[in-house]
This record gives sequence, C-alpha cells and structure tokens, in this order.
Amino acid sequence: MLVCDSHRVLFVHVPKTGGVSVEGVMRRACPDARKQVEPRRGRHAPLGRILDSEPALTTYWSYGFVRNPWARMVSWYAMIEDWRRRITEGGPGSVKNQGNDMWRAVGEYADFEEFVLRGTEEWPRMGRPQVAYLDAPAHGREVDFIGRTESLAADLQVVQERLGVEPTAPPRRNSSPHGHYRDYFTDAARRRVAEVFEADIDRFGYTF
Repeated sequence: MLVCDSHRVLFVHVPKTGGVSVEGVMRRACPDARKQVEPRRGRHAPLGRILDSEPALTTYWSYGFVRNPWARMVSWYAMIEDWRRRITEGGPGSVKNQGNDMWRAVGEYADFEEFVLRGTEEWPRMGRPQVAYLDAPAHGREVDFIGRTESLAADLQVVQERLGVEPTAPPRRNSSPHGHYRDYFTDAARRRVAEVFEADIDRFGYTF
C-alpha cells in the first residue's frame, strides 16, 4: 500500500500485479507518499484492513491492479525460485534478504504444481482472491479504479492524470523471468487456480 496525503490518493498493492512499478510512478508524483498506516498493516494490506486503521482514508481516491490468475501464480513462483537460487548461490543480498515465513516454506516445495496445490491451501495470502484486496464491504467501499497488469501503461495513465503528472511509461521493476504461463500447468493445477480465484475470473473475465 501507498498513501499520498497531499493528493488524497491510496494505492492498494495486490501481490504480483506490477505494484513495484506502480509505486515508483506514485512516489515520483508524491514526495510525501507513505507506506504505512497506524497500526501497521503491511505492504500488501487489503483495503478493508487499511480503512480499519485509518477510516479517514475512505474519502481518498483509491486504486489497485489485478492480473490473470494463472499468469500471476507463475510470476509468484518464478520470483520465489529466483530468491531461492540466490540464497543457494550466496549472491548479492543473500544474507540480508532471507525472505519471509511463506517464502521459506513454499521454497521447499518440489515443483510448480505443489506450489499451486499446496500453497493456495496452506498459505491464506496465496489463496486470497484479488478482489478481496480491493473490496471493503464492512466500510461500504471498493477501490475507485481497478487497472490490469496486461494493460499497465494505459491504465496507469488514469492514475497519473489523477495525480496531475504527465503520463509516462512505467519502468519495469521486480519482474521475474519465466516462460509462457500456460506451459507451467498440469490439468490439476489449472483447475485449482480456477477454483481458488473464481471470484477474480468471474469479475474480470480472465481465461486460461
């Protein structure tokens, strides 16, 4: 999450949807941008938890991004695989960045299929639909704008116009190299993603 009080804008950061690039755009427009509310809720706090901490943010213009659920799971897996490789090789930052509990646990899974089948069951954040980050029923709110990773540059223009800055292409940050997402899936893993992220698929019309 990122809050810009001067522009009264709130960014809700759904994991693995291009959020690091989105944050970079917002920070350049908002030197006063802050990453936390009190009590602290974390980088990927859902809208509901953010508003629980600071109800005044209900009046801010809010936005977030979503991504094809199958592609998103591959990107997540590739990120953790890259982290595990760097830890094993002892590369730059390997001692400093030991990951979090989830990373360490899923890093022990045998392969991508186990990552999907077990991870979405054992780790709530992995199995949380993206719409659950962006809707806050208890506050009668959802974010005002939902962009898509697949059209990141175009949708970010909406945000940049709201912030009063000249639209520019976002830099690509925190990306994980991997092949086409369809190549990673067995039938079982494909069905599991469809089941877990049914709300996202229904809301945004994503297909495998």
